[in-house]
Order: sequence, then C-alpha cells, then structure tokens
Amino acid sequence: MMSEEINNVRPNGGLVLKLLFISAILAVMIFVLSNSFFYAEPGYIYHVRTVTGQEEVVTEVGYKFYPFGRYNSWKRAMTVQALQGSSGDAIRAEKDSDNTSASLPPMRIMFLDQVDARAEATVRFSIPSDQESFLKLAHEYRSPENLLRTALMPSFKETLQANASLMTAEEYYSGGRSQFNAAFEDQINNGILLVKREEVQVRSTKRTKSSANAALGTNQEQYGEDTKTIFVVNKVTDEDGVPKRKTQRFRNFGITVVSALVTDVRPNQKFVERMQLKQKASADRAIAREQRVQEEEQRLLAIARGEREVAERQAKAKVEQIQKTTEAETDKQLAITHAEKFKAEAAITKDTAEINYEIAKVEALTKRTLAEAEAYQKKVILQADNALAQKLDAEIQIQKLWAAAFAKRQVPTTVIGGSQSGAPVGSDAEVKAFMQMLTLDAAKRLNYDRDMNKEK
Repeated sequence: MMSEEINNVRPNGGLVLKLLFISAILAVMIFVLSNSFFYAEPGYIYHVRTVTGQEEVVTEVGYKFYPFGRYNSWKRAMTVQALQGSSGDAIRAEKDSDNTSASLPPMRIMFLDQVDARAEATVRFSIPSDQESFLKLAHEYRSPENLLRTALMPSFKETLQANASLMTAEEYYSGGRSQFNAAFEDQINNGILLVKREEVQVRSTKRTKSSANAALGTNQEQYGEDTKTIFVVNKVTDEDGVPKRKTQRFRNFGITVVSALVTDVRPNQKFVERMQLKQKASADRAIAREQRVQEEEQRLLAIARGEREVAERQAKAKVEQIQKTTEAETDKQLAITHAEKFKAEAAITKDTAEINYEIAKVEALTKRTLAEAEAYQKKVILQADNALAQKLDAEIQIQKLWAAAFAKRQVPTTVIGGSQSGAPVGSDAEVKAFMQMLTLDAAKRLNYDRDMNKEK
C-alpha cells in the first residue's frame, strides 16, 4: 500500500514542476516583452535608448521594439500660456492629453511710460523631428520639463516683458495693439531687440498767453508749460545699421515658433481710471463737436428754411403779380373791347342819328311843305270866300253853346214882375235880345258878313 501511494505522488509532483517551469518562462517572456515594446502615440516624438547604448528617434505611430532600454516622449508642439486662472509654473508636459504644456498666470509687464499691466499670451513651439537636431535637444535638456523650465518659459517671459518696453500704455490703447502683437511675434521668432530708452523734452505747439498785465493789452506775455517730456525708444544698431538682437537660445536646437499671440492686456486700476477720464473727455469733445456740427446744421437749416420761405413768398408774390397782371391785361383788353364796342355803337348811333336827322329833316321839310301847301290852300280858300265855311261852323258852334246854356238856365218860363227903373229881370225877350247881341258880337269878331246876297 505504501509503495502504491508513493507511485501516485511522484507523477503529480512532476506535473507541478512542469507548471512552475512554464509559468517562470511565461513570466520571463512577459517581463522581456513589457520592457522591450511600447506603443508610439500620434503627436509625439520618442527618444529611445537601448540596452546596448544605441539611441533612436521614433516618430511613426505603432508598437516599437527597445530591448531592455529606456524611452521618454516629447510632444511635437509645446505650448506656453499665460492665462487667467492658471496656477503658477504648472508644467504638465507629457501628462496632459490637451495641447497645453505649461500654464502660467497672467504676466506682469511694464510699458514704456511706467504703467504696469497683466498680459495674457500664448506661444506654441515646434520641436525638431530630424534625428540629429532632436538628439542634440534631448542631450541638452534631457526631458520636456527641463526644456520648458529652462528655455521656453524664460524666453516667453523675457520677450513679453521686453516687448512692453517698446511703447507706452497710452499708445497701446490708442491703436497700437496690432503693432504690439506683431512686435511680440517678431521678437519671439528672431530675437529680442536691443533698445535704448531716452527721455526727450519737446516744445508744445500750443502757446498760452497770460492776461495779468493790463498795460500790455493784447500783447500779453507767454506763460505756462511750453515743454513736455516724452519717452523715445531707440533701437541699437550695428555698423551696417541693422538692429541688434538677443537671439533666442532655443533656436540653436531647431525649435521653431508656430504661433505667438497676445490675447489680452489689462492695465492697473489707476491707468484704467485715467483712461476712463480721458475717454470721457474725448467723448465730451466728440459730443461737443457733434453738437457744434448740429448747431451749424441747424443754422444752415434755418438759413435754408428762411431762403425757402423767401423763395416761397417771392414765388407767391410773383404768382399774384402774374395773376394781377393777367387780370389787369384782361380788364384792359375788356375795356378796350368795351370802348371799341361803345365807339362802334356810338358811331352806329351817330350814323343812325344822322340818318334820323336827315329823315327828320326830310320829314320836317315834307311837313313844312305840306303845311305850307295846306296853309297856301287855306289861304287861297280863305281869300276865295273869306273863310266862310269856318266862320259859319264857328257861328253854329256858338249858337249851340248859347242854346245849350239857354236851355239849362234855372229860371221859370214866365217871369212876372217889372221895374220902374227899367232894369232887366231875366225874361225870355231879355235873354233872347242878350243872345242876339252876343251873336252879333261874335259875328263881328269873326269878321264876316252874313248877308248871302251881297256881292263880294
């Protein structure tokens, strides 16, 4: 029984040994593989050192073999930023998946006129990819962190601060922003310009006169500040007149600048208040200028309006004048027409009167002739019978009158009475005698003889 158990144990122990051996081999293989292969990520350059002391630059994406060597990764492009909210000197080199390699707080810069400001800027650097330049860079700085700390970040700070010394803050905020950005990009690429700052006294073109001395009249003396101090930056040049520059050290290792941007510059509060006052003064001047222009426009408008009203009045007066002239001319023509008509009517009336006069003259002549003829006829008749017919007719009329009067007398038919003195009493005989006397008197007056037998 014991021998059988021993035989059963031996095969099991051999299996364990085999398993242990296989596990050891696998562990060795895993260790070797894990220390001999790595995966090259896109956007990175790898500095590989093998166990034999050879160096290699890996730029292609994929698994790479480095037998028991070492490697470290470098980003193809490194970015240095000075932004609001970034912690100081925060370098995350190869640990971040974004494009930021170094984030700094806003940089404090000093303009030419001693105005300090906080600037935000971004510079993106591209490291060389050829083997010789990259190995030279890797040997010099050994890691991306060292490159950022000792080369890129100091160059970034120095260039940004030196760039602020080229102009005043007032020039920057008065339209020099693009010039400031262009100068920063130029200096980060080609080197920092060597400059010399000078204070220059310039005379003011605006002269002010005092009015304290009344005896001088209008010929007053000049007073006040007639000079002011300005800062001038002169570039240091060589014998050929080329500006001297302090070269960027990173350019010696083939590092190039992809982009350089100044995104924001915030001056100190005192300058902001001064600029606000200046802006207010400028705005007030602009408003006053606009008001002056407006007043001028109002004046011109008033003049134009007055001229328009005068023109309207002149036009209205001219229209009225034309209308009155037309009416007067019409009245004149009507008067002329009426006068001509009246003249024509007068001429016609005159002609008619002349014709009537001639007619009347003829008629009068005719009547005269007829009257003369009739008178002549009557005369002849009267000379012939002494107008006996007329006299008889007159006597008959007289007799009729007496007869009518006698017939209408208001007395009795028979009158009784008498008078001793012989006065008439109205008897028929008396009336008859009276009538005969009146008849004889009328006949006498008619001057004719009643005797028919008597010869003429």
